[in-house]
Amino acid sequence: MPRLNPIPFWFLRHGETDWNAEGRSQGRTDIPLNEVGLLQAERAAAALKGRGIATIVSSPLSRALRTAEIVNQALHLPLSTDDDLMEVSFGTEEGQPMGDWYDDWIAGGFTPDGAETFRGLLARAVAAINRATALPAPVLVVAHGALFRALRLAFGHEPNVRTPNALPIWCAPPANGGAVWAVEPASLG
Repeated sequence: MPRLNPIPFWFLRHGETDWNAEGRSQGRTDIPLNEVGLLQAERAAAALKGRGIATIVSSPLSRALRTAEIVNQALHLPLSTDDDLMEVSFGTEEGQPMGDWYDDWIAGGFTPDGAETFRGLLARAVAAINRATALPAPVLVVAHGALFRALRLAFGHEPNVRTPNALPIWCAPPANGGAVWAVEPASLG
């Protein structure tokens, strides 16, 4: 399994989109934030103020980049994008209701037609995080739910857990040579 640099960072999934609200798989389809998502991004920005964040790296998909831009209106930091932070391609499942195939996809037993494998996503996600955490720290990474599922596996956690929209999560390497990272949601006040 690819290994993460043992450097803590903040992770933020983008705010809500209409497809999130409808329970549809988005993948690489570039769906914008809805009104709720815009408000969620503003709430996340307020929660991230005063946390000492030095750099923001975002997926270039508009729902993540817009979330990052809203947060950055409060933080005024260097903001860059990394294509490897894009959401997984779900192939034929994009736009469809979220199904019960995620466990099989994560285990490597099923990949939708035209989709990226979970192992491919895992390797790409870890590489992107390692590039991000090489920047001035602490870094805020703004990306996507399936990508965070891959990171959860790299952290030593159960991967198939839904990540809430626009909830900042502090990700810290294990202390004293342990194997499991701390994954701690921030208080939204």
